[in-house]
Amino acid sequence: MDTWLLIGLGNPGPSYAKNRHNVGAMVIDELVRRGGTSLSRHKARAQVAEFRLGVLPGGAPGPKVVGAVPSSYMNESGGPVSGLLQYFSVPPERLVVVHDELDIPFDDVRLKRGGGEGGHNGLRSISKSIGTKDYLRVRVGIGRPPGRMEAADFVLRDFTGTERKVLPLLLDTAADAAEAVVLEGLTAAQNRFHA
Repeated sequence: MDTWLLIGLGNPGPSYAKNRHNVGAMVIDELVRRGGTSLSRHKARAQVAEFRLGVLPGGAPGPKVVGAVPSSYMNESGGPVSGLLQYFSVPPERLVVVHDELDIPFDDVRLKRGGGEGGHNGLRSISKSIGTKDYLRVRVGIGRPPGRMEAADFVLRDFTGTERKVLPLLLDTAADAAEAVVLEGLTAAQNRFHA
């Protein structure tokens, strides 16, 4: 059965753990929890867990998935992602990257394949390292910074108290969307989550 690689972007270490920029890593944590396993260190500079994703119609276990969070900083995500694709023999068309997205309102999830990186250093690093932009993305909306705050400062701040109340639901929705991309295909997943 064909393996999928699901990558959650973020920065390593406890000081970044609850930042907006780490929402991709938070979604992978949720998927790994659902898979009944936990992340552990991998030589490709990442935290990795292997599990089956969901259940297929008829009750058979879903496809094999490698859930991973690079242990590098965001702007160096490409090396670990490239290493994991090679190690697990996954082609780029079965790569799903979950990341924060400034151009989408907080609490919204959008799905796409390919396209630009929108100034996202994690995506830019991945596209450069694997030699293509043609991979699947689960874009988790974090909204625009308030007032004149720089985007770079905004993404490295923790979610506000109000946002934290909604965050578990957002992570749940983004994890559902990532599952749907793998199990149902991009178009069906878009129809469901973009409604």
